[in-house]
Amino acid sequence: MGIFSRTRDIIAANFADLIEKADDPHKMIRMIIVEMEETLVEVRASAARTIADQKEMQRHQLRLEKLQSDWGEKAELALSKQREDLARAALVEKRKAGDLSTQLKAEIDLLDESLRAYEADISKLQSRLREARSRQTQIAARLESAENRYKLRSLLTTERVDEAMARFDQLERRVDYAEGRAEAISLSQAKGEMSLAEQIDALNIDDTVDAELEDMKRALKGGSKED
Repeated sequence: MGIFSRTRDIIAANFADLIEKADDPHKMIRMIIVEMEETLVEVRASAARTIADQKEMQRHQLRLEKLQSDWGEKAELALSKQREDLARAALVEKRKAGDLSTQLKAEIDLLDESLRAYEADISKLQSRLREARSRQTQIAARLESAENRYKLRSLLTTERVDEAMARFDQLERRVDYAEGRAEAISLSQAKGEMSLAEQIDALNIDDTVDAELEDMKRALKGGSKED
């Protein structure tokens, strides 16, 4: 494909349609940008060669114009010396140089048109390239956002999340139970109630007190008899 045909195709391309139909929009937009960058480099290189060719032709045209002037002076000199044959030959050479100069001018004008076309194409390509890069940024952001949403929703709909939440519920119930035990102990102590261990220890104390009380009674009875 020629550079002009490819350039026209890129400029006329509908990026939105290309991206929507692509299996991988991100990859497609990268390919479009690479294609445009390569084409832009080629267009600029062709424009540079055209400018170089035009300058060379312009220098050649100046030489032909100088040659025409020289042959004209020679024709005048020959005619002043009554050498009409030489004057005629000089004018023939002058005409040849003039014809070549005219042809070169036409070619230079064509190169001017080509350069204007290159300039317009470069401007359009740069504009399309900016558009493509902007779309690349937007597509990358949208893809990243979509992937993150997909991961989040996938996570929320998996059994692992349900299992994790169930474990959290179990832990909360254990904490509630521990807190309830602590509150129950606090309430018992606040009301003066004894725990089971304390009540059993109290029974031992009662037995000791009763035994001591009986000893005291017997001692008192023994003292009365002696009197």
